[in-house]
Order: sequence, then C-alpha cells, then structure tokens
Amino acid sequence: MCGIAGFLTENGRDLTKEHLLAMGEAIAHRGPDASGTYLDDTIGLCHRRLSILDLSEAGNQPMYSDDSNIVIVFNGEIYNFLELRESLISEGVSFRSSTDTEVIIRLYEKLGTQCLSLLNGMFAFALWDKRDNTLFIARDRLGKKPLYYYLENDTDSSGEVSRFAFASEIKALLALPDIKKELRLDAVHDFFAYQYIPDPKSIFQHVHKLPPAHFMLVKNNKIEIEEYWTLSFANKTTDSEKESIDKLRELIKQCTKRRMISDVPLGAFLSGGVDSSGVVATMAGLSETPIKTCTIAFDNKKYNEAQFAEAVAKQYNTEHHELMVHQNVADALENIVSYFDEPFADPSLVPTFFVSELARQEVTVTIAGDGGDEVFAGYEKYAVDDVENKLRAKFPEWMRTQLFPPLATFCNKVRVGPFKKAASLLTSLSVSPAMGFYITNSFITDREWQSLVNTKTNEALASYHPSSLTLDKYNEADASDHLGKILYTDMKTYLTGGILVKVDRMSMANSLEVRAPILDKEVIEFSATLQSDMKYRGKEKKYILKEAFKPYLSDDILYRKKMGFSVPLAQWFREEIKDIAERYLINDVKGLGEIFDISEVKRLWNEHQTDKGDHSTVLWSMLMFEMWWHRYMN
Repeated sequence: MCGIAGFLTENGRDLTKEHLLAMGEAIAHRGPDASGTYLDDTIGLCHRRLSILDLSEAGNQPMYSDDSNIVIVFNGEIYNFLELRESLISEGVSFRSSTDTEVIIRLYEKLGTQCLSLLNGMFAFALWDKRDNTLFIARDRLGKKPLYYYLENDTDSSGEVSRFAFASEIKALLALPDIKKELRLDAVHDFFAYQYIPDPKSIFQHVHKLPPAHFMLVKNNKIEIEEYWTLSFANKTTDSEKESIDKLRELIKQCTKRRMISDVPLGAFLSGGVDSSGVVATMAGLSETPIKTCTIAFDNKKYNEAQFAEAVAKQYNTEHHELMVHQNVADALENIVSYFDEPFADPSLVPTFFVSELARQEVTVTIAGDGGDEVFAGYEKYAVDDVENKLRAKFPEWMRTQLFPPLATFCNKVRVGPFKKAASLLTSLSVSPAMGFYITNSFITDREWQSLVNTKTNEALASYHPSSLTLDKYNEADASDHLGKILYTDMKTYLTGGILVKVDRMSMANSLEVRAPILDKEVIEFSATLQSDMKYRGKEKKYILKEAFKPYLSDDILYRKKMGFSVPLAQWFREEIKDIAERYLINDVKGLGEIFDISEVKRLWNEHQTDKGDHSTVLWSMLMFEMWWHRYMN
C-alpha cells in the first residue's frame, strides 16, 4: 500500500522536484518506508512506499520498463499477480523483481489499457508512456484505493487542459502552488444527505474523483475517461442451493488465501460479527501459526461487541488484542478527522481509526470482513425497505400520493419520536420504491435541510436534490427485482463512497494495509448470479453467507442481532466530546455560517443538551464539516 501523486508540467509555472517532494510529504503516512520521484519536461511523478512485497530496493517506485519508456507509480495490491507473472514468464517475459508493480508494466506492454481486465485487486496507478506522451491512470473496480485529480480547462472553446495534477489524497494536491479551493455547494448538500461526497465530485469545484472501475487517458491536453467494468445481475446461476453454498465457501477460502501473501506481519480485524468472524475462521484454517486479531470495545453495552470477538478468538486460538474506546475520543478527534481532506461523517471512523492504530502495533497488513453487508444484503435497512415495499403495495396509488404527504406534514409538526418515525414512513410510502429507499436511508430530511440552511444556500441549490445519485444508480442496474437494484445502488454509492473511504483513510493514517476477501471481484460477480432470496430470505439477512460460514461459527455468532460498527453518538455529545463539539459548533463557527442559519444550529445543540431531542446525527455531520473547514478553508 502506498501513496501516489503527480502533475503535468505547465507553461508559465515552474514546477520542480521540490513540488513533487512536497506532494509526497503530504501523504507520507501512506508510505513511510521509501519515496521516489520522476520528472521530465512533460510530467512529474511521486511515490511513497509502504513495503509489503519484495522488501528490497527492487520494489521501490517509480518503476520503469526495461527500455525506460514506461514509468509507473502504483498504490495497492494485485492479488492474482503470481498467476499473471507465471503466465508471462511462460511466454518468455523476464522480471527484475518479485513485485506486482512490475507485472502491471509487463501486461501494459503487451495489452495496453486492456490489461485492466486481467487485474484482480485493489489499486490506483498512474503510468507514463513516453512513446506517445500518454498518461494512463486507473482505479480498481470498487474504488478501494483513492484517486483524486485537479483540473483547470482553458477558458476558450477548445476545452483543453491548462492544469492537471493527481494524487491519492487531496492534501497532496493542495501542496502545489495556486490551487483553487472553491467550495462545491451541491457536494455540501450530498454530504449532509449521505455523510460522504459521492464520486466523481469532491468538496472543491476543481478537484474530482476518478470513479471506481474507470481509467483516464491524458494526451495532447485532452482527457478521456472510460469505464472498464460494471456489475451485472442479469445472468442467474442454475446451481442448486447446496452447490452455491459450497462454491461461495470455497471462493472465500481462495480469496482469503490470496490476501495472506505478505512479506511483513499480517493479522485480522475481529468485531465478533458474521463477516469478520467468518474471515478469521477461514484464515485460521489456512495458517500454521495463530492469527493476530484486534477488536475495539465500548463501555456502553449497547454498542459493545467485544465479548463476541473474544469468543471467536478463543475458538480459533488467535493472539487477540482489545482496546477500550472511552476517554481517547475527545483527545484524538481533531487528529483523526484531519486525515479526511473533505467532509466525511460516518461515526464509525472513530473506532476504525483506533482498531487500525491497535493493529499497527502488531502487524503491517490486516484482513477484514468488509463488504458482506452490501454484497449479501446484511443491513437492517434492507429489512426495513422490504417492510415498506409490502406496505406500499397495500395502499392504492392515489391514497399514497395524495393523502400520505399531508399526514406526514402533520406528524412532522409534533416533535416526538414516534411521530417523527411516522412522518418518515408516510413520506417514503408516498413515493416510488427507489425514492423511498433514498428517503429511508438519507441522514437529513428535506424538511430538516430547509429549516437549517440560510437563504443564500437555499437559492443556490434550488434546482438540485441529492436523491438524483440514488435514483440514477437504481435505474442503471440491470437487476430484475428491487433488492438486486438497491444492492447494486449501495455497491456503487455507499460502499465505494462511504465504507471504503473510511477504511482507507483510517488504516492509512496508521500506515496499515487492509485487505477484504469478501470484496474480491470473483465473490461479487458470483453474488450477482444468485437469486435475491439466497441473500435475503424471509427475515434472514445474508442467508447464503451465514450458510457458508456455518461449519466454522456457532449460532450465537451467526444469528445474533446485528450491532454494526457503531458508536454511542448521542451520549458522546453530552459527555465525552461535549467541550470540543461546543467549541466548533457554537463558540468558533466559521464554515457552518456559510451554509446554515446559525440560530438553528444553536437550537439543535440546546435541544440535544437538554434531552428535548436526539439531534446527534445532524450535529455530528455539522461537527465534521466545521472541523474540516477550520483545517482546509481558513
């Protein structure tokens, strides 16, 4: 795992090796073991290395082809690189290192951009081809590894690129001189709706994300972006249920085995949930020595899963490590949030940072159970959505569209918990299943947003609504049923923009590599061939995944109520983080004042502190936004 950055040299601006080094220093946490640069008259490339495979200098980057016409900086891991390497050797190709980076170079020499179809892994790379002055940038299928780029176009009608740079994180782009930091308002609305900013947007007007499963070619001051993979739900398997279960179990075993290849110490995150427990069990069956496992505990029993993690650790005789998160939160929060270069508000970023910090004390690589919920329908929201759709079918359309909205408005006026939930349900039932999925799972209602934003923001965003992201992905899916469409939507939005961003930033903040076997492309593509009732059956979520893990785990682990990697947020605002939150939200407000009516922000704060309402979700988003603003916009 590493950090990469680079730029195209510019007329009228002297970009030097020192600028490359500054970009690299900004993301040094991603690669503390080595650094390297390449600079010619056209391009500059920078690399920060976290050594995982081939720890010798032969693995340092930038890496070159034999004739030095190809230069690459690469972040990530290619899990099938050994098979690809052997295939190339059989064709007479020779190698100078044992790295997966060199495999990419050799494949590109043979296949050009088509090499991406053969790569199975997590990656973002930039490859400079001197032969035709083309910059080839690519990102893995799910966006496990980040890639941002800064773009300014000529003001004339040509639309040619006048300024271009790229990096693993925005902070490296900001290390360059004269970078424009213009706020993107629709991205702000997205952030409060989703708790993250979806690709290809960023919080800045001139900074963009290369979407997952896309590559970019930059040549002759023109940019082309193309999708090279998409997930199809159209073709369904004819295998029996038992055959599918056995196939999934074997797939996860093989994908886990691939991820256990490492020249540095390796361990696992263990929450005590189905996914991480199943992965640890699989690892234990593949390892001759005890697996090192790490977990986070809370003193609030409602959020504490440590006892379940401990039970699995004992069952598989792991070398188990546990950290209690309590007083650490307020002291560490500013540092933790600083690793996000744009607003991000999934509260589980806090325990993810701490478990990464704990793991890094023991290992350099850890394996996690990420993806099980999105790929196999494990979240409670899928059950809620199922109930809503069954209710939606019981009422005629005229009743849902004409009577439910005014009833929802009435319920909203009564600021009591049950009425608030009723308003949300009625609003969701009054619209289409796709829009209902957005409403149920967004983190701020239209009514809340309208009551909070100032007139300037409201007018600027009058024609925009964040639901367009959800609806676009839902309609893009080729699944024949609603569950398939919302799973596709979550894999294209929440997984890539939320879960994987959180894991990447918090692990890389601690120079830790995280690998996720359930998110292997083979597992995902297999899952898409299954009928929906193999994932969500009756009220049982992740049906087939639980069946696959049945030989390894007890029913107490498989069928207990899902807790998720959540935190006691409402309590934190009244206790652990009250002082720091009050400083940012009340006493030293800057960014929030650009978006919201501050008197309304204070109302939310006071109501929460006096226990007149739980506003912890929107307050947390506001806190994350304000902390980001202080660091990046002041």
